[in-house]
Amino acid sequence: MNPTPMTAPDRSEQRLAFLRQSLCDEGLELERASTDAGFRSYWRAVRGEYSWIVMDAPPGLEDLGSWLRMRELLASGGVRVPQVLARDLDAGFLLLEDLGSKTLLDEITSQSAEAWFDAATDQLLRVQSIPCPADLPSYDDALLRRELSLFDEWYLDRHLGLELGPADRERLAAGYDALVNAALDQPRVLVHRDFMPRNLMPVDGGLAVLDFQDAVRGPIAYDPLCLFKDAFVSWPEALVGRWLENYRSRAEQLGLPVPDGRRFRRDVDLIGVHRHLKVLGIFARLRHRDDKPRYLADAPRFIGYLEAVLPRHPELQPLAELFAHTLRPQLVAREGA
Repeated sequence: MNPTPMTAPDRSEQRLAFLRQSLCDEGLELERASTDAGFRSYWRAVRGEYSWIVMDAPPGLEDLGSWLRMRELLASGGVRVPQVLARDLDAGFLLLEDLGSKTLLDEITSQSAEAWFDAATDQLLRVQSIPCPADLPSYDDALLRRELSLFDEWYLDRHLGLELGPADRERLAAGYDALVNAALDQPRVLVHRDFMPRNLMPVDGGLAVLDFQDAVRGPIAYDPLCLFKDAFVSWPEALVGRWLENYRSRAEQLGLPVPDGRRFRRDVDLIGVHRHLKVLGIFARLRHRDDKPRYLADAPRFIGYLEAVLPRHPELQPLAELFAHTLRPQLVAREGA
């Protein structure tokens, strides 16, 4: 039987009781701070000049244990992560320091991007320098393919209503094989899996890292791709290329297993195709399963990225043909409808 969260009034009362007991203040109240694409939510309490955040992770729907374990691992490697002030794991609540209301996505501009991305690279290199625990899940063949299947199941089939014929199914399968093989061929490090400006918080002395609970052992190019080819903002290709090479050079100096420049850019391109296909599927699932339509507003950014990258690599020709001959006409028809 699938778990279901308790009713909203019950959850609200339990959340407030946890806060008041943790801080020994019956006068405190909570207001919504932010939501998550999953089932987590965040709530802010204010008392004078002080404020705190309650993370609400309903048991059975979110795993606080994974979040706490990864937090300790990252902190041990010098990564700036939120401080935990109180916890009730059975109920699914954490009391955290309040890092503010604005993420790096809110703060970064074309004028400040250079400095912010340098600070983000500092934290990313700390993440990647942490040895992977023996029991850390791996970005293996099964996980890579499970993520890719979100694209055809939720974006193509459910969102666009496309029924692919045999030839297009073969193109999709061949493209998936190429992407999975390329990902598995990359050097492996600790991978955050969502290392983007929306999950970085400006704090004194740099940036704090959020949303790290799904970290795995995986391809070294994955997190740099997430950082510079973000889901929610685009940058000129020349700048992205410079930032990627700056990251690669610094990683090489630290002894991380980063390949040479040409190989690294290919790895970034191919793992980027994998990620953007996956995220299109996730955004469509959020729209159709979870009634969260706002994420699909960024779908054109992903389509544009894919259509720019696919023709560069011969092994991705089947996917390029699928996009050009099947997906693009469907999108044009929908835009004109």
